[in-house]
Amino acid sequence: MTISGVYAPVPTPFDDDGELDLVAWRGNLTRWMRTPLDGLVVLGSNGEAPLVDDDEAERLINVAREQLPSDRLLIAGTGRQATKNTIKACRRAAGAGADLVLVRTPSFFKGQLTTAAFIRHYTAVADACPVPVLLYNFSALTGVTLPLEAVATLSIHGNIAGFKESGPDMSYVGDLVGLAPEGFAVLVGSAPTFFTSLMLGAAGGILALACVAPEECVRLYELVHAGRYDEARVLQGQLTPLAKLITSAHGIPGLKAALAHLGYVGGPPRAPFEPVGAEVSSDIARQLDRLAAVAPSVSDRAAGVALE
Repeated sequence: MTISGVYAPVPTPFDDDGELDLVAWRGNLTRWMRTPLDGLVVLGSNGEAPLVDDDEAERLINVAREQLPSDRLLIAGTGRQATKNTIKACRRAAGAGADLVLVRTPSFFKGQLTTAAFIRHYTAVADACPVPVLLYNFSALTGVTLPLEAVATLSIHGNIAGFKESGPDMSYVGDLVGLAPEGFAVLVGSAPTFFTSLMLGAAGGILALACVAPEECVRLYELVHAGRYDEARVLQGQLTPLAKLITSAHGIPGLKAALAHLGYVGGPPRAPFEPVGAEVSSDIARQLDRLAAVAPSVSDRAAGVALE
């Protein structure tokens, strides 16, 4: 399976009691499917995956599968600390309808996580998983980095389809692209460096920003692939302030506030997180409104203007 394009790692909506809000989930999924996104990631970091239990995860994936048409990829986060538990989560996600699984690195026992340990872990997971596996590195949250030597070995496994790198280190992204064999997709998670990553050869992005600006993120991808680099660079500059505000500055609570401003149901983050305050919500709303005013109109797509 070859993977490319733009994917949104969508937040999980909870009600005021901290329970899953599946009505809101269906409504949000329906709206995202009206955009040009290539698919969605459920139960990624932005989906608060470590705060969701296995039964809840299966329900979320089941509903997502019902809402997504077959031509949109459904990617489910299944990373766990133990290899055995990761395999269980992968099989359960596949059974619920996931097309691929996104497996973050184990991270708790950092001192024992050698290159060989990572290779053993991901090889066992890929061998046992019914659907293709994406490796997932997010050093800022986990405190570990998947060694390039491990990636090089794992990239030739027949059931490992690619790698998601969520950090802004362009040297690491460039090294990943350089070692990737044909058919192994390097996807990035840092929206402020999306343009640069694409120019380095990344296959696409799994971007929190795509939850609230899907058309613009897809347009940036298409502009690069059409060779319209100056326009893409300008659009990147317009997207970056919002991307930084809802990710590095305010994280999941900020992303949920942005969704609420756009008419999605963000809902509260699950404890121990807290919602952002009124001042931050206003800042996010202003940035969203500013982007709507200055970013290139996506009406070109509706009007049939080709990106050539």
